[in-house]
Amino acid sequence: MSDLGPIFALWHDLQTSGVDYVLATVVAVEGSSYRRPGARMLLARDGRRAGTVSGGCLEAEVARQAWWLTAAGPVIERYSTVEDDGERPYGSGCGGVIYLLLERNATADPLLTVLETAFQQRVPLALATILSGPSVGTRAVAADSAELILPSISPSAELVQLAQTALDLGTTFEEQIAIDGVASRVWAEFQPARPGLWIISAGDDAKPLVDFAQQLGWFVVIADGRSNLATRERFPTADRVRTLPIAELPDAARQYLDPRPTDAAIIMTHSFEPDSRTLASLLALPYPLAYLGVLGPQRRTRELLAEATRLLGRPNTTERIDQWLAQMHAPTGLDLGAATPATIALSIVAEVQKTLAAASGQPLHQVRAVKEIPAECG
Repeated sequence: MSDLGPIFALWHDLQTSGVDYVLATVVAVEGSSYRRPGARMLLARDGRRAGTVSGGCLEAEVARQAWWLTAAGPVIERYSTVEDDGERPYGSGCGGVIYLLLERNATADPLLTVLETAFQQRVPLALATILSGPSVGTRAVAADSAELILPSISPSAELVQLAQTALDLGTTFEEQIAIDGVASRVWAEFQPARPGLWIISAGDDAKPLVDFAQQLGWFVVIADGRSNLATRERFPTADRVRTLPIAELPDAARQYLDPRPTDAAIIMTHSFEPDSRTLASLLALPYPLAYLGVLGPQRRTRELLAEATRLLGRPNTTERIDQWLAQMHAPTGLDLGAATPATIALSIVAEVQKTLAAASGQPLHQVRAVKEIPAECG
C-alpha cells in the first residue's frame, strides 16, 4: 500500500468536486514490468492522475483509452511494452505485458473506501476480484476488522472464501473457480498492513529518515524525551510526535511506546540514558518487533543492553546480551558508504525495507544471475 497516499488525496478531491475518474489496477504481468500486481493509478477526467502502473511508458496510453473502454463497466485490458508486430514499444518500456483492471466510480469507490480504511487502521486485508466473465470487477474482502466491508455488492461464498484464504496465507494468487455456475478467473490479492517506523530521536539527523519513510508511505512516529525538539513544527510530516518521560521508562513505557509487531524502531538519540531506557522499553514488549535497530558501534549497543538488563531487573549475562543482539540490527543500516545524515538515513531505510520484505539486499544483476526476478525493470 506504499503509494496509496497520493491516490487517496486525489480521490477525496475528486469526490468533493464531483469529477469522474477511472481506477486502473495491475492484476497480472508477463515478462519484465516496472510495477507488480496490486499497483494502482487514479485517472481523473480533467487530466489529473495519481499513482503509476508502469515506469512511465504506459500511463498516457491508459489515460487515452480509459474512458471509452469502461463505458459499459469494468474491463480487463492488455498492454504490451513490446508490440506483437515487433514495432517500437510504448515509450521504449521494459518489454513485458501488463493486464489492467479498469473501472469507474461505481465499483472503485467502495474499493478505495476499504483500502483507505485499512491504510489508516494499519491492518492487513485481502481482496478476491473476478477477472473474467460477466461479473468482472465483482469483489469480496477479508480482514480482521468489522469496518472493512464492501457495502455495494453481496459476493458469492466462493469469492469470500478465496479472499479469506489469501488473508490467512498472507499471499497473492490467481485461481479458476465456478461462481454461480460460471467458470471465472479470480485474482486473490493480499495487502499487508501499512508499515510503521518509530524513530527514537528528534534530532536533526531524524529529519531525512522521516522524509524517506514518508515517501515510502510508512506510518512514522517521532519519540524523544527532549520536548524542545519533539515538536510538530520540526516534524510536520510525521504521523505522530511524542515527548517521552525518559526517567519513567521502562516502567511507564506502554503509555508512550506502543509499536505493533509489524513495525520497525530505530534508537538514535546519541545519548546513553535515553537510548538505554527506550531500548529496555522495546525489549520488554510482549512481542518482538519486525526490526529493531540501534545507531552506533556494536560495542556501545552492548553497553546499552547491559544497562537495559539492569533496568528490567534481569540477570546481566553475556549469553542474554548475545541473544538480544542477534535479534537486533546494530549497527543499524546497510554498508552504503554513508557519511551524511541523508546517506545514513538512506542506509537505515534500505535495511528496514529489505527486512520487512524479506529480500536479499543483493544487487539485482547478481540476483538475476540465479533466478528470474518478475516485475522488475531498468
